[in-house]
Amino acid sequence: MCFDLDSRPPIPPIAGGALDSERLVLTAADGNRLLAFRARAAEPTGAGIVILPDVRGLHPFFEELALRCAEAGIDALAIDYFGRTAGIDTPRGETFEYVPHVQATSREGLTADIRAAAADVREAGAGRVSSLFTIGFCMGGRLAFMTAAMKLDLAGAIGFYGRPTPRDDTDHPVAVDVAGAMRGSVLGLFGGADAGIPPESIEAFDAALTDAGVDHRIVTYPGAPHSFFDRKAEEYADASAAAWSEVLDFVRARTAPTA
Repeated sequence: MCFDLDSRPPIPPIAGGALDSERLVLTAADGNRLLAFRARAAEPTGAGIVILPDVRGLHPFFEELALRCAEAGIDALAIDYFGRTAGIDTPRGETFEYVPHVQATSREGLTADIRAAAADVREAGAGRVSSLFTIGFCMGGRLAFMTAAMKLDLAGAIGFYGRPTPRDDTDHPVAVDVAGAMRGSVLGLFGGADAGIPPESIEAFDAALTDAGVDHRIVTYPGAPHSFFDRKAEEYADASAAAWSEVLDFVRARTAPTA
């Protein structure tokens, strides 16, 4: 399963670290209108990031994560997946029935939305973002890996517990299928006790990236389950803190100076 409905990112706020934040509506190339939440850094580093949620869409977890990214100097934009079926007027909170909307998503629609988000991060603050990243969780983690092959000119793609291998013969394409087309760097973060992503799946992804010559880092946290990155999961606080440090180090090491 993905995060509980009342989950929150396990990252302490930094007072004054975010310049501003706002909810907005983007328009994809196919005309779809999608919800988004933007947070800008008070002290920008040149990094920008598109946040790809889990199955809940633009849940408050991901709005809060955008703020934590901004506090770390990263301009952030979290997006929703369900504009085509749920519209833009229904909050994606605890009562939102996301299952039928997840089932109605398409690869083409998700790609169009991600492209709109990437363009917005680059254009919203001229001169602020020199290096663009994606980060995703569960469903969004799978998507984040795929963004490395979407020709978005990414500096890096970060996936938390996104399965990189197919679940069955109908589950294609997935990350291992497109490793040869990936550009930029990849960071994969996994739970060692995640029954949905067995070790052989992670090993196959690592091997595919290595064979394709993709700069990457794969980290598995022993004993951590799926969706361990949650303030409520106090027993996995060390894994959460380590994973957040991995994210920040990955972004900092791959962010070019702004002009």
